[in-house]
Amino acid sequence: APALIGGPQKGTRFRPLSFEVPKPLFPVAGVPMVQHHIEACAKVPGMKEILLMGFYQPNEALSRFLLSAQQEFKVPIRYLQEYAALGTGGGIYHFRDQILSGGAEAFFVLNADVCSEFPLQEMLEFRQQHGDMHSFVILGTTANRTQALNYGCIVANADTQEVQHYVEKPSTFVSEIINCGIYLFTPAIFQHIGEVFQRNQQELALEESSNGWQRAEVIRLEQDVFTALAGSGKLYVYKTDGFWSQIKSAGSAIYASRLYLNQYSKSHPERLAQNKPGGPVIRGNVYIHPTASIDSTAVLGPNVSIGEGVTVGAGVRVRESIVLHGASLHDHTCVLNTIVGWDSTIGRWARVEGTPSDPNPNDPYAKIDSETLFRDGRLTPSITILGCSVTIPAEVVILNSIVLPHKELSRSYKNQIIL
Repeated sequence: APALIGGPQKGTRFRPLSFEVPKPLFPVAGVPMVQHHIEACAKVPGMKEILLMGFYQPNEALSRFLLSAQQEFKVPIRYLQEYAALGTGGGIYHFRDQILSGGAEAFFVLNADVCSEFPLQEMLEFRQQHGDMHSFVILGTTANRTQALNYGCIVANADTQEVQHYVEKPSTFVSEIINCGIYLFTPAIFQHIGEVFQRNQQELALEESSNGWQRAEVIRLEQDVFTALAGSGKLYVYKTDGFWSQIKSAGSAIYASRLYLNQYSKSHPERLAQNKPGGPVIRGNVYIHPTASIDSTAVLGPNVSIGEGVTVGAGVRVRESIVLHGASLHDHTCVLNTIVGWDSTIGRWARVEGTPSDPNPNDPYAKIDSETLFRDGRLTPSITILGCSVTIPAEVVILNSIVLPHKELSRSYKNQIIL
């Protein structure tokens, strides 16, 4: 099951956090984002191996993560590095020999920047009931009519769930069923991607361009492959009611964290902090790394994740936030809708606050808007992000701001990017 993890020029909306760690390793609900994918794949009976693809330079953090994940989930995990960004289809086509080498009769492809319940088992069962063993399955979910336009939209036959039309980011309403970026393929998909590859090459040969070969390898599953497969009887959609969200911006990481923490009550109750005598006050779902030290007068939650070695002082209030490893929150700080970067320090009585970018809670089908940083030339009020090793002085207020790494602030800020 390859998981597609993008590469260094990706994760730009995730800055300044993606400077320190590849986005797929960014912790969501206490574990690296892509570990949720790996866990879901490892649960599928007969899963032979898990391949991560992207074009990050394989670094120490990535290798360490892969090693510990292999031991924990008892399944071989390998990282395949693309030499260039090949698109969602080009990557798996480029590494088709690796994917097929295990002799698997089917494989999953998951985009790394989604958070989901990953109903992989259900997709397998669905494929047995619909279509045949040679058909492909897209995981779909319902969005509201206006937001559906920002995604790949799927029109399916109501009885068979066969995909009849597929349109990526349509300009007018097509369907409220959207593509979740989670697929079940058989090796036959490579024939279809191969046809796109041949076609691209022929077109480039006519152009006589320099780096034609490389451009021919850039293939987008969505626009190039699904659009052509729709209506051919080979592509089906499995609709899930389980949770799903994209993780494009840092703000959506806090929302994704909430969705996973919520799921923990069923899947990983041991990861949720409990109220204990002499311990901090826990409200709602909170993850606390065992190495963190939290004063008993602190109040945490709902939707808070506290990383490794974090210290939280007396009377501190944290809600709807992610506090990354090594950070320290001094006495009586208040942290709301914020991501506190690695090894950052927030002085006593300081208030660090952002504006949530959550989906409309009254609409069950609402998705998170992947906000642009600026609108009409102004910084959009969003969650506050402190990059790594940022120092906030005592008694200041930081509101809706993004602070780049290694800054020592001397005063309060509002609606700013602090370089």
